[in-house]
Amino acid sequence: MAKGQTTHVRSVLELNLAMLFISTSGVLGRHIDMPVPVIICFRAILAGCILFLFCKWKKISFKIESKDRLSVIAGGILMGLHWITYFYSLKMSNVAIGMLSLFTYPVITSFLEPLVLKVKFQKMHLVLGALVLIGIYFLVPDFSLENSYAKAVGVGVFSAFCYALRNLIMKTKVGVYHGSMLMWYQLVIMAVLLLPAIFIMDSSRIVSQLPYILVLALLTTAIGHTMFLYSLKRFSTTTASIIGSVQPVYGIILGIVFLKEYPEYSTIIGGILILTSVVIESVRSYKK
Repeated sequence: MAKGQTTHVRSVLELNLAMLFISTSGVLGRHIDMPVPVIICFRAILAGCILFLFCKWKKISFKIESKDRLSVIAGGILMGLHWITYFYSLKMSNVAIGMLSLFTYPVITSFLEPLVLKVKFQKMHLVLGALVLIGIYFLVPDFSLENSYAKAVGVGVFSAFCYALRNLIMKTKVGVYHGSMLMWYQLVIMAVLLLPAIFIMDSSRIVSQLPYILVLALLTTAIGHTMFLYSLKRFSTTTASIIGSVQPVYGIILGIVFLKEYPEYSTIIGGILILTSVVIESVRSYKK
């Protein structure tokens, strides 16, 4: 295998590993028994401590130019909104609904990327985005506008918008700054903004829930999201988003193993459609 092919295959595998780590958020979001803002605050504090030590160990500079500070702050606020609304979506429904409503973000990204980054719009991304949406339609069981799942989907789609916009903003910075440092600043912004929630809301169960929050902070956040930021150096934001659409499939599998939430046949059909879009975009990104 040629060096270029080996590098590409490794990049795709690393991105998929990042998606597996991030997909643990579905099971953990459903399992951790505390108010959502409290969960996200502790998650940000613990992950921030881990990344701070990592950056110090690697001697990564924390310096950010004044012209980039507003973008980093905006990225932190959007990431916080994304996490909070995503966890509320999980709490109102289940792992499948929460994760799959979030995964409208590749489609949202394909529309936002030409506007934010001034790149040429690719019609093929519309086709692949539509394929992901059809997959999501099949994956959502018993969808009805009259039940709480509809609210969960609405909140999840808003979470997707925040996530897509944050990724596009960070895309312009990952070539200049270290991904771990950027993620650390976003975590600090979230922790500062959400700190009052610890005192206002019920955080009395933190001791019993701490092991799960530690996994959420280390595996899902510090490792998974940092790996995803690195992937933006090797793929366009839309390509990374569409390849990342395998994440709900991983999440549903984890839901089966740990929460006994078994998918219906329609979920399997949707998963196949999403995986198809992942394979197509992986091949297209290599050919480029």
